[in-house]
Amino acid sequence: MCGIVGFITKRRFNELRQDLTLAASSLAHRGPDDSGLFFEASAGVGLGHRRLSIIDLSSAGRQPMASEDGKLNIVYNGEVYNFREIRKELVDHGYKFHSNTDTEVILKAYQQWGRKCLDKFVGMFALAIWDRGEKTLFLARDRMGIKPVYFYHNGDTFLFASELKALMAFKAFPKEIDPDSVPLFLHYQYIPAPKTVFAHTYKLSPGHFLTFDGKTIRTEPYWNIPERSPDENKRNVNEKEYLSRLDDLLTTAVSDRLISDVPLGALLSGGIDSSMVVALMQKVNASPVQTFSIGFNEPGYNEAPWASKVAEHLGTDHNELYVTPKDAMDLISILPEIYDEPFADASAIPTTLVCRFARSKLTVALSGDGGDEQFSGYVRYWSTRAASSAFQGLPQTIKTGIADFFERIPSSWVERCYRPIQPHLPQRFRAANFTDKWEKALKLLRKSRIQDLYRMTVCLWPEDDILALVNMKLPLGRFEETFLETQGWPVLSRLMRVDLKTYLPDAMLTKVDRASMANSLEVRVPLLDHRVVEFTSRLPESLKYRNGTGKYLLKKLLAQYVPTSLFERPKMGFGVPIDFWFRKDLKAHLLDYLSSERLKREGIFNHVLVEQKIKEHLSGEKNHQYRLWSILMWEMWRERWLGT
Repeated sequence: MCGIVGFITKRRFNELRQDLTLAASSLAHRGPDDSGLFFEASAGVGLGHRRLSIIDLSSAGRQPMASEDGKLNIVYNGEVYNFREIRKELVDHGYKFHSNTDTEVILKAYQQWGRKCLDKFVGMFALAIWDRGEKTLFLARDRMGIKPVYFYHNGDTFLFASELKALMAFKAFPKEIDPDSVPLFLHYQYIPAPKTVFAHTYKLSPGHFLTFDGKTIRTEPYWNIPERSPDENKRNVNEKEYLSRLDDLLTTAVSDRLISDVPLGALLSGGIDSSMVVALMQKVNASPVQTFSIGFNEPGYNEAPWASKVAEHLGTDHNELYVTPKDAMDLISILPEIYDEPFADASAIPTTLVCRFARSKLTVALSGDGGDEQFSGYVRYWSTRAASSAFQGLPQTIKTGIADFFERIPSSWVERCYRPIQPHLPQRFRAANFTDKWEKALKLLRKSRIQDLYRMTVCLWPEDDILALVNMKLPLGRFEETFLETQGWPVLSRLMRVDLKTYLPDAMLTKVDRASMANSLEVRVPLLDHRVVEFTSRLPESLKYRNGTGKYLLKKLLAQYVPTSLFERPKMGFGVPIDFWFRKDLKAHLLDYLSSERLKREGIFNHVLVEQKIKEHLSGEKNHQYRLWSILMWEMWRERWLGT
């Protein structure tokens, strides 16, 4: 894996040329093995690259890489797993190769087919090609958004990079906050594409390419997740045929991702998705796969024993590390450096720690990301559908009356009643943030549209609370666009499609990319092979959700490799005990960064409201862990990158 950065300018070439070295160096964690720069002064172009050597470790793979005629130059981050097949096709067209890299294949594929080359690639990538003949920069991102690319354009200056920190290394880049980013971040815990925290700065959307000719930016899609099959909801489906096809596709996807000239293994949480990936790795691998998991000593947060049992059954070379609160606390201070845009998913902590652990022995690891969004694995999908079925038929006056009645009951009283029975409930009902869930459930009664119902299950700060906290309205974006595009679809299909286009690339894949790359570890995600996604998008809903639980077909397949007793259990998630830490180890941190003096000085957050939330949380009256965590992450990010 690598880091890419570059610029095009008409009047600031010398200034940007000076800064490019620093910008590339800021991405050294993405590519510690080599670096390179390219400049074309007459066109005002500069390209920078940091290399993590995975395939063909020789200097022949150095980037920026030029075509033989010198008309094209490429910087590239990612892996194209079918590059050998494409190379054979190019050889038949008369091309000669001087390395064994996929980079050279991509470059010559662009020479041969232009933008259509993207249709041939199976993999994850963010790439930039400077075309001297056309005097155009070509920028592209993989179909699912596994690899990131950011760009800035204002006036005659265009910048792009794998991470925002590389853009911030340019003096010409103004660190001007986009006002819309504040409510978006508070609501979603991340800033949805195409926006970023900064003005005039964007994320290139998954499955899109961009061209820039020095004046005009044009972005176009080259791939999209297929529409639902019209036969999706037919009950008479050939389950065995679907199961066999899924097995073949996933086996191929895993096999393709075992290409490497460096040590390779897997991240194993013990859940369904990662267990499926590891089982297929063992199926096609000649020797035991190295697997890695971490555990927590706090009850309710530890899946390590399950990972160990799965590893023992499959016969992997398993590695396990138990994380102490100090390990996590030490990491929190550098999260703003790793996530150089405000990011409030606390599972970034264990994800970063397991990547650090794996990197002690590996350079490449496979993970199970993407299963929940394709096979209806999140409880929020089922609860939203249930709420839709239960309440949408009721007259609004009745729903309002029910909400009015329950809202008279103090949430603090409900919390106190809930705690004694919490340990005796099934795992899925043991909500760590019960207060938030209770309050959201009441607000759901007043909602009428499915997107409003679902929004309440995924948001950190609801819209009315955001207005009180920062006096800003929540902008519309891809979340609403995707609901509009899927009108008439079954509820579960709509919710999964929304997550595939928003939450998955902007939160889950961003989390994994930064956590892994901060440790110079390449993570590959076979469940998000676009051929798998095309298959699952057309699966009948009954093969995803059945009998009150999700991942029906995936579980059926996993049962062929692992006993059901090892994975048929409530979903735990990859969480950390933030609520407890705020009352103990992180209390001083919380009170410092969220002090009234600091918040008044910044002038964004309502310090009175924040102080109230802190008091309620510290007293145990309510649980505001994720809301407070989001503001803490903003304040720590602001201090690191804006210096105020």
